[in-house]
Order: sequence, then C-alpha cells, then structure tokens
Amino acid sequence: MNHADSNTGSPLAQNGGQNKSWLIKVMAIIFLLGGVQAATQYFAYTFQYQPQLGTHFNHVYLPWSIFEWGNNWYSQYPDLFQQSASVGVVFAGAGLVLTLIMKMVSDNSSRPNKNLHGSARWAKLEDIQAARLLPATPSFFKKWSEKKTPQDDYVYVGAWQDDKGVTHYLKHNGAEHVLCYAPTRSGKGVGLVIPTLLSWGQSAVITDLKGELWSVTSGWRKEHAGNKVIRFDPASSTGSACWNPLDEIRMNDGLEVGDVQNLATLIVDPDGKGLNDHWQKTSQALLVGVILHALYKSVNEGIKATLPLVDAMLSDPERDIGELWMEMATYAHVDGANHPVIGSTARDMMDRPNEEGGSVLSTAKSYLSLYRDPLVAKNIGRSDFSIKDLMHSDSPVSLYIVTQPNDKTRLRPLVRILANMIVRILADKLEFKDGQPVANYKHRLLLMLDEFPSLGKLEILQESLAFIAGYGIKAYLICQDINQLKSRETGYGHDEAITSNCHIQNAFPPNRIETADHLSKLTGQATVIKEQITTSGRRVGVMHGNVTRTMQETQRPLLTPDDCLRMTGPEKDADGRITKPGDMIIYVAGYPAIYGKQPLYFEDAIFSARAAVPPPAHSDKITKAA
Repeated sequence: MNHADSNTGSPLAQNGGQNKSWLIKVMAIIFLLGGVQAATQYFAYTFQYQPQLGTHFNHVYLPWSIFEWGNNWYSQYPDLFQQSASVGVVFAGAGLVLTLIMKMVSDNSSRPNKNLHGSARWAKLEDIQAARLLPATPSFFKKWSEKKTPQDDYVYVGAWQDDKGVTHYLKHNGAEHVLCYAPTRSGKGVGLVIPTLLSWGQSAVITDLKGELWSVTSGWRKEHAGNKVIRFDPASSTGSACWNPLDEIRMNDGLEVGDVQNLATLIVDPDGKGLNDHWQKTSQALLVGVILHALYKSVNEGIKATLPLVDAMLSDPERDIGELWMEMATYAHVDGANHPVIGSTARDMMDRPNEEGGSVLSTAKSYLSLYRDPLVAKNIGRSDFSIKDLMHSDSPVSLYIVTQPNDKTRLRPLVRILANMIVRILADKLEFKDGQPVANYKHRLLLMLDEFPSLGKLEILQESLAFIAGYGIKAYLICQDINQLKSRETGYGHDEAITSNCHIQNAFPPNRIETADHLSKLTGQATVIKEQITTSGRRVGVMHGNVTRTMQETQRPLLTPDDCLRMTGPEKDADGRITKPGDMIIYVAGYPAIYGKQPLYFEDAIFSARAAVPPPAHSDKITKAA
C-alpha cells in the first residue's frame, strides 16, 4: 500500500525509506540458509565429525553438504536424515516466525518521514567529487613536478574540510560561470582571486583596483605560465599599455556602422541606464556620424582616428561648427562618394534650430570630456594590443585593467567600452562540424571581474552569459551582495539573469539580510524530527502517572538567514591582515550545498612562491593582428 507521501522528495531521498523492507528480506534469507546449516551440523554431530564427511574448518561444514551426504547415504540412514531435516525446519520456521512478527510490528509502527518537508543536507565527499570540485588525488610525481609546471587551468571557488580535519581546495575547470558574494575586506582576494590567477594558465582579463593583482600575480603569469602580461592603466603617466577603441572598428567588412553605433551608445550611456531622453538619443546619432567621419579621414589622409580627435573636431576653437557639418556632407568617404550615414548626420544638424543644435552638440561634448585628460588621451592614442589577441595570439594574454580608487568613477565609461568590445568581438561567430561546435580560438579566456557591478549595467554581459561559454569564455564575477545585482538604479533589476546563468555561487559571511536570505533559499529546506514528551500525575509524586512521547516532522531551512549572518568570519590581526580563514558557502547547481572554508594563498608554500615572483618592469606589447 502506498502512503500519501511516498512520492515526495528526490529519488535519492526516497531510496532511504526502503532500508527496513530490505532488512526483512535479508533476515528471511538468513534464517532459511540457517535452517540448512542447522541440518548439516546436526547430521555431522551425530556422526561425531567423521573424516568420511569431508573437509571441515573446526567442525563447521558448508550448508549444502547435507544434500551431498543425502545423495550418498540416504538409503543407509533415512531416519537420521529425517531428524536432521526436522532440526533444520524447526530452526528456519522459528526464524521466519520472528521475521513475520518484525514485519508486522514495522508495518504497524509510526515511522517519521525524514524527507516530508525537504531533503536538503550538506554535501559529502562523494557529492563534491560528483560536482567536479575535487579532482582525483594527484600522484607523488605530479605533486613534485607541479612546482615546475604549475598551471592547471582551474579556478578556485573555496575549500572544504573533511572529517579528519584535512583541508581540500575546491577547484573547477568547466565552462560554467562562477558568481561570488564577498563584502569588502572579507578576504576574496587572498582566498579566491589570487589563487585563481596563480593557477589559471590560459588568457585572462582582470579588473584590478589599486594594481594589487598586477604586483602579486603578473610575474608568475609571465615567467612560468607563458603569458603576455598587459597593464592598461589609462590614468597613469608611466607604465601603461595603450589601447585605442577606434582601432577595433571593422572598417573592411562593411560592419563599421554597427560597430560605431554600439560604441556611441556606450559613450552616451556611461551608467548603463539606457537612452531615456531626447538629448541622449540625438547626441548618440551625432557621435555616430562624427566618429565615422574621423575614421574615413584616417583611411584617406593617414591621420590617427581617436576619441580625443573626435572631441577636438567638435570643439575646435578656430573653426565654426557649421564648417564641420558642411565637410561631413560633402567629403568623399567611399570611392569618391559621400557616406550616407555621415551625410545624413550633417544634414540633421544643419536643419536643427540653433538652440536645439547647440544643446545636442553640448550634450555630445559632455560625454567626451574624459578624453581631454592628456594622460588618458596618450594612453588611448594608439594600440599596443588588440582584443582578438586575447584568444588568438600565439601565447596566452593576461590583460590587467587597473583603475586607481580616485579615478574609478571617471574612468568607468572607458572600462565599459573595453569590456563591451571584448564580449562582442570574441563571441561573434561559432562554427560547426558534424553537428558539433568547433573551437576557433587558441586559448580560453577567463573574465575575472572583481566588483563588476561598479561598471554599471552591462546589458551585453547579462545577455551573453548564456552563450559565451561556447566561445571559450568563462566568467568569474564578484560582487559585494545581491543588492548590487538587483538594484534598479545601478544594477540589473529584480529580474536580472546573472544568477540564473552562473552554475556555481559561493559566498563569504554576508553583511546584508537580503544576501543571507538568498543563500538560505539556495541551500534548501530540511525535515527535522521533533520529539515532544508529555507527562501527567501529581507534582509531589515520586513518579509520574503517564509519559507520552510524540515524534513530529517539521520544516527548517538547512541554513537560516540568521545562521548565515552568524557564519564565522576570518580572524585578523591589529593591522587588519587575515590570519585565520573563515567559513564559506559553495553552491553548485544540482548538488547539495557545501559548507566550506576560506582558502588563504599565503598559507600554501607553492602559492607563496608563485606570488613572490616580481612583476615585470614594463607592460608587454603585441603586434596588432591583421
């Protein structure tokens, strides 16, 4: 008979409820076999264990020996064989009666359903291995040779302590993306980012606030992982590589208009809120025409097209702005003819009333004010590398995007342009052979984006997470809390798709209840068996008259929001440096949640040696790909 709750929970959880039925079956088999054994031993005892009965071990014979003896001597000792059979039947019958009684008691007993309200539990060793976070234990030779060939192309998502107190790194090398919730000063750098960059040997794009990751990881990545390391620090006077966004426009493929429109949209929408008013839309159209005009002039006249040049064309103090509109409307851009998009842009500006035209022009110039900084203009005046070099160069490339804290806000539009172009250019086409995708890249790319919500809403990133894994791009996204993602003003809104496209989510002890509630829901609901004891009788009596015990199933989150907020954090010394790791939660879709530990790279001798490799004195330069 099926109970009402027999189909609740997962199939794995349901299998646990069949233990008692299997026990009854095993008991029946044991007692039947015991009856045969009893008959064999009784017959052997009657014969006083004579040698003709065969070999034995301390007078214990195999159960089925009685059948062999009966075949040989039944005609000589029929009464003895019948007595032996009777002994076996009595033993087996008594055992089967006991088994039947146990089955009746079991069927009539009230048994708690441990999975009635949920089957959530913490992951065990086999769960973590199934989730591919614990690779096979390396051999002694591999451990020894790891110092010479260190990269293994894994990203680090946490650590786990087994029952013996041994800590294991949790590493992942699949194509799926990772999302981390880590408040400020929680140890995400020393625990996750630096170990990953000191292990991942393929190409990487790293957002590096303050330049700390460059100083710790670039030396090893260049000297031992064979990477070209590029430091792009647009507000720095020395040591920065140069990159010109206009060099990424595909002029020879007929795609220049679409590329420029995407670039202009990023320029006039520095926060990712969309083009919401008339002035943003008209200034975007104006910048499309002016940037295209600058690009075609660079092709025809040999000048270098840059964003500072575009700003200079719109702000030339020695030239009336009407002359620029006339030049754009009459210039021979392609095969001696005027480009229709550029000409239409010029005509639109000439047809606008002076007041409206001036407002559109001033709005467009306000978005180009960043590129009037001489340092920024110098660092985007040419290109020491191209975006395609990241995945198609002969050797892997590590691009560090360095923004000092005081320049973080004003450099956001330029960093957004770079991040947007990386996704658009490297995930542009996919080839297939025999129905399977074919990798058209030389190196995988890791997007290590620390504090990525500070870049504003990158719609292309949210949309592309669902498919860029097929192009060899793996994203490792780090934010402070889930509110940064779901913010309507600066994030991706309540219906964001970032969390749903990240196969792995890990978290340090959160500071906000919203993040704690999200983690609590990820870990799931567990069923807790609650025991209630009721007593009756006189209070002054020595013994109670009646004691009633009741077992009741109740629901409880495996990790309540309060439990999450009270997770053990890392211990720090007087200078604020972490000295002892704290706890972590690691969630892999489809597997039980892992209650883990925070790894610390400086406690590992190999990581400490890699981090000690000094950074290069100069950023590498790569010849621009054809």
